[in-house]
Amino acid sequence: MNCSKLDVNDIMINGKLFEFKEKLFESKKFIILYLILSLVLFLSTISMKNIAHPKFELISLFVVLVLGIFCIAYYFMHNSDKEFYKVAFVVILCFGIVTSFIVPIVDVSDEVEHLTRAEITSQGVLIPHWTGDDVGIDRLYNHTDGELSKELNKNVGFETIESINFFNHNRENTVFETQNDTHKIDYTPFIRGSAFEQNAFFGYIPQAFGILIAKLLDLNVIWMLWLGRIGNLVCYAFLISLAIKITPKLKMPLFAISCIPITIYQAASVSIDSMIFGLGILTIAYFIRLYLLKDKSIDIKEMVIFTLLCALLGLCKLPYLAFIFLILFIPKENFKNEKYSLIMKILAILIVSIIGISWSKYSTPTLMHSWRSSYNYVDSAAQLNYLITNPNQILNFLAHIFTIDLGYVVNGVFNFFNGKLGLHYQDHYVFITVVLQFFLMAVLFFYPSDCNFNLKTKLGALFVLLVVYIGTCFIQLLTWSYVGQINLGVSIRYFIPLLALIPIIVPHKNYFSQKEFDNYAMIFIISFMAALILAFATKYY
Repeated sequence: MNCSKLDVNDIMINGKLFEFKEKLFESKKFIILYLILSLVLFLSTISMKNIAHPKFELISLFVVLVLGIFCIAYYFMHNSDKEFYKVAFVVILCFGIVTSFIVPIVDVSDEVEHLTRAEITSQGVLIPHWTGDDVGIDRLYNHTDGELSKELNKNVGFETIESINFFNHNRENTVFETQNDTHKIDYTPFIRGSAFEQNAFFGYIPQAFGILIAKLLDLNVIWMLWLGRIGNLVCYAFLISLAIKITPKLKMPLFAISCIPITIYQAASVSIDSMIFGLGILTIAYFIRLYLLKDKSIDIKEMVIFTLLCALLGLCKLPYLAFIFLILFIPKENFKNEKYSLIMKILAILIVSIIGISWSKYSTPTLMHSWRSSYNYVDSAAQLNYLITNPNQILNFLAHIFTIDLGYVVNGVFNFFNGKLGLHYQDHYVFITVVLQFFLMAVLFFYPSDCNFNLKTKLGALFVLLVVYIGTCFIQLLTWSYVGQINLGVSIRYFIPLLALIPIIVPHKNYFSQKEFDNYAMIFIISFMAALILAFATKYY
């Protein structure tokens, strides 16, 4: 019996290997295209430094080329609608894991603060406890680096462990630029001034799980970051693959959004942005599923699921609570009981609204428990009063966010490097950015599909998109800008889930074969993920 089982396993393994080799041969023209595109993108990132010392860059190039060939063959083995979700999971993990290692120490925006919150969560503390009081908090901060004053930092802040200081002192260094990454985790209690207290606890569970593994295995301190990033990435890959699985249409556009370089960069970090992206794309995928149901199968269970998704997403980033309004555009004919469909929709909106208001009352005051409170020029009440007394400034704000800020957002698809001198996003890869922008335009605006939404739904999705965009910018105006000025500091990472609404808003025409379009789109997606890794290799190593 054991022999027969071994024989069956051998046959299955040999069969899979034969199928893989066969798909590898069948997809040779796409593999050649990938090799050419990746090399061109790679050449656009190199400088004289890389030519003089090319070892690490060439190793990185070899790794991404091998990974890309594997992912292309795997895609052609599982490119049916029923199995494409497997491709999404594998591709995101393959390139995301490499990204999590190659991106320098806490290079992602605010990553050391996200890591602090994740470490606290790994202790089993879901809601961080602020150890000080709120009186005169601004005086407690050192305005030069946002850290608590040395004489006070032992008493005011959030209790974490001493090892967090390793990451704070080695920001944007690689493991080759520090000697301390091989030290063991130091559990000495340490008070740190900021820990994203205002963020929902579940946004840090995946990262905390990775950090907990590093602790249990008694690994070196650097593994707190690496396993935290990988835990976050695995959760993101799961959410995206689930979104791809449940949506009956527009699988490739959703996958393309999930894999653009700035998205993978954030997903392969310990930032809560990973959860926002994953939940946002999953919510839209579930909406598409409900919209296209034709068998009167929507019942209370489906409404609860959609409501829960919107609530969880909104708890991570409040403006995204507006996604609940998409529920109004699900055809009543799709419900088991048409008579009660409107009541269920309104009830769902009320529930999410109450959750959002309640959470806002809790989370807004906690912003004072961070380095952000050290900026005395930020005064939400004074900013709001200024807008009321100067209504023309509201028009200036709207003009600004749809011109200058929108330009920053659009040009940020391949722009993620922090500067050693504190200057954010100072590297610009014009060639890659332009090619990526054209690709996204093709996928989001011209994707060949027989899935067309009615005009009311298109306008509704556009309304939701505008509400979230304007709402996010307005919150930035109140919580980040100087009083009387418009310095928002917005980034495309705030709006990644909104990109998934564009294929719903625009009309679709079958100018191309969908299957052929998908094949070429996959090659470009993998190439841009390779370019992300290569750009970090040529800049930092």
